[in-house]
Amino acid sequence: MADVLDDLAAEYRRLDAVLAALTPDQWSSASGADGWTVADVVLHLAQSEEAVGTPAVTDTGAILPSTGTTVDGAMADLVAAERGAPPGDVLARWRRAAFATPDVLRSQPPGTRLAWVRTSLSPRTLATTRLAEHWAHAQDITVPLGIDYPDTARIRHIAWLAHRTLPYAFSVAGRPDAPVFCELTAPDGTHWTFGDPAAPNRITGPAADFCRVGARRLTPEQTALRAEGPDAADALRLVRNYAA
Repeated sequence: MADVLDDLAAEYRRLDAVLAALTPDQWSSASGADGWTVADVVLHLAQSEEAVGTPAVTDTGAILPSTGTTVDGAMADLVAAERGAPPGDVLARWRRAAFATPDVLRSQPPGTRLAWVRTSLSPRTLATTRLAEHWAHAQDITVPLGIDYPDTARIRHIAWLAHRTLPYAFSVAGRPDAPVFCELTAPDGTHWTFGDPAAPNRITGPAADFCRVGARRLTPEQTALRAEGPDAADALRLVRNYAA
């Protein structure tokens, strides 16, 4: 795969181009994130990105805000506490944090583990989660506004993350791990594979659909994905690209 830090920077630049062109009415319009405006979404991205700018080095620790009973609840509380700033200020805040992130992560010594939400991650895995979150929230901004935001080869990192965290998703659901092989069609028509081809469970179809299911932007039934094997349908039901 292409370097995830380079791809993260490219995803930031693409989203920045969209945000820079928004009108005041678009900033205040409803996003695809329930209860949030477009400005709220960007504020959330700025807040979460600022945590990357001052990373906590840890062996096993995690960062979870004290407010809220869930990660989603905690993030909603943070947005509610700071919403209302002018769009230009929100955009500038996000830019300061986001554009610094690739260099911050690239500068970490080999073997570093960084605290993040419920666990600790390597700098490159944290970069992958940031790419996944920005891509997902870009859908929340662009889809309701009818703005074109075509998928790129960068979603390969997101598909990798979704597949890589399936054991965690099964464990959270109280289920034993179930090996899954994914054969996904990339935006350019090539094929990406993840996992052991001999696994008893197989998911096939568009990588874009797989990533959107993992981001909870589509349900499996709304996609062209196929699940074969005793646990494949459950894998699609449980898969996530983000901490929960």
